[in-house]
Amino acid sequence: MRYVEEVLAKVKKQYAAEPEFIQAVEEVLETIAPVIDANEELYRREAILERITTPDRAIIFRIPWVDDNGQVQVNTGYRVQFNNAIGPYKGGLRLHPSVNLGIIKFLGFEQIFKNSLTGLPIGGGKGGSDFDPKGKSDREVMAFCQSFITELYKYIGADVDVPAGDIGTGAREIGYMYGQYKRITGLYEGVLTGKGLTYGGSLARTEATGYGLLYIVQEMMKCHGQEMAGKTVVISGAGNVATYAIQKAQQLGAKVVTCSDSNGWIYDPDGIDVALLKEVKEVKRARLTEYAAARPNAEYHEGRGVWSVKCDIALPCATQNELHLEDAKQLVANGVMAVAEGANMPTTMEATKYLQDNGVWFIPGKASNAGGVATSALEMSQNSERLSWSFEEVDAKLQGIMVNIYHNIEDAAKRYGKEGDYVTGANIAGFEKVVTAMIAQGVC
Repeated sequence: MRYVEEVLAKVKKQYAAEPEFIQAVEEVLETIAPVIDANEELYRREAILERITTPDRAIIFRIPWVDDNGQVQVNTGYRVQFNNAIGPYKGGLRLHPSVNLGIIKFLGFEQIFKNSLTGLPIGGGKGGSDFDPKGKSDREVMAFCQSFITELYKYIGADVDVPAGDIGTGAREIGYMYGQYKRITGLYEGVLTGKGLTYGGSLARTEATGYGLLYIVQEMMKCHGQEMAGKTVVISGAGNVATYAIQKAQQLGAKVVTCSDSNGWIYDPDGIDVALLKEVKEVKRARLTEYAAARPNAEYHEGRGVWSVKCDIALPCATQNELHLEDAKQLVANGVMAVAEGANMPTTMEATKYLQDNGVWFIPGKASNAGGVATSALEMSQNSERLSWSFEEVDAKLQGIMVNIYHNIEDAAKRYGKEGDYVTGANIAGFEKVVTAMIAQGVC
């Protein structure tokens, strides 16, 4: 049996209860198979695939906190430190009821390759909790965050592991976590990213994932003789990534006509009003029904349906496995040119294959949403130097990083006879850097 097949079979058997993790591993191992086959003797002897699919450590802990009624609540916290061959562990903290060990492992595994693609010295990790910040008071969120960091602080540090925000973890949560870390350790260091601008945060960090997504799509379109101006774009989600993807797409001359939340979705034929969207989602923390109420031509629909809208470019920016095979078929039937992932693994494997088989340019999240973690790494650099760069400086560095990622994944795909297959290109380009570092550092 080939080495790739052998390890994949082991992973499927050992982690049968973690479908998201298996999905992530299967996608990576199958696409990097040409690299593994070409170096099978060395990689088998060094147990490279076993080492890269097994976290350095997975930390699980109890988080007790007191709600506004004086009742003690208990949540479960996770931090998976997956691989630090090229730098300190780096990855967000997801606060959502769906969080479990398998999801955190899938995210951490993806993060290894995404962080490698940025060209910056950061390793892969991820964390979070099944705590839901929705509907909680500021005091309850603070109580949770302080308890969370009281346990997690032992395992993180500016040169060890640098967590960041993710779903459910925004500026408010990062602020409470950083305050508690500083209180416990007495250290003022760049241990968390996504911090406020008054205490070590970076300009352009809020916009980075959404902006970065559009920078890589723009470069891909340009290399295919196309431009963003005049294109119709559909986007899912209404959080940070989606909001700033909409904003940047419209700055580049495209028209974005959809967004969505967990209840339903908006179709706005005039183009999404970003200022109104921010007011509804970031200020009022309300549902998209309020957006529709304020825009006479906008339509609100319950449930799913974003991908049924005719478009040139589709950008899934909500959550994992949100774009299914039937959605891919609908997009292709409607003439979509390109799909790029703003969220982590939002397209199922079947949908991805269908899009690729039908000539759609498809960029996976580990490449296309790397702008967020890249700018987090830039925040780490600013913290280390005790400097603060201008928005324009950070944005220019971000754009350069995303353009480089596109050309690196394109070149990697070409080298292995897979021209235009950006999934294979991203996995190979990310893997090659990490595996070279692993072998150089010996068995560890």
